[in-house]
Amino acid sequence: MQIHISPRDIKLTSAIHSYVADKINHLENYSLDLIGAHVAIWHDNAKGNKHAFVVKVHLAVPGPDIHAEDRGHDLYQAIDIVSAKLETQLRQRKSKLVKKNREVARKAKSKRAFAA
Repeated sequence: MQIHISPRDIKLTSAIHSYVADKINHLENYSLDLIGAHVAIWHDNAKGNKHAFVVKVHLAVPGPDIHAEDRGHDLYQAIDIVSAKLETQLRQRKSKLVKKNREVARKAKSKRAFAA
């Protein structure tokens, strides 16, 4: 999976880069079909210190893409919150796909039973 990080109004240090990469790579545990991720990080000077860091993530997956955004007074806190939101969305997506596959298999099985 490709991860693209776009810092705006902050300096992208190796610590921030590795932290974001670890959090995004961890999302592959929930879905193996992730194509790529675009992470935008910026510091909103108008907010002062309260919720000044904004993290916005766009995950490219087959079908509708997944988006999450959050703010925090600490950059790492905002990254954690966005990661948790993405995990929830990926779990919901996987559950929906599994349910759909089971429904299709159930209908095919019942169709075979009536044909026999």
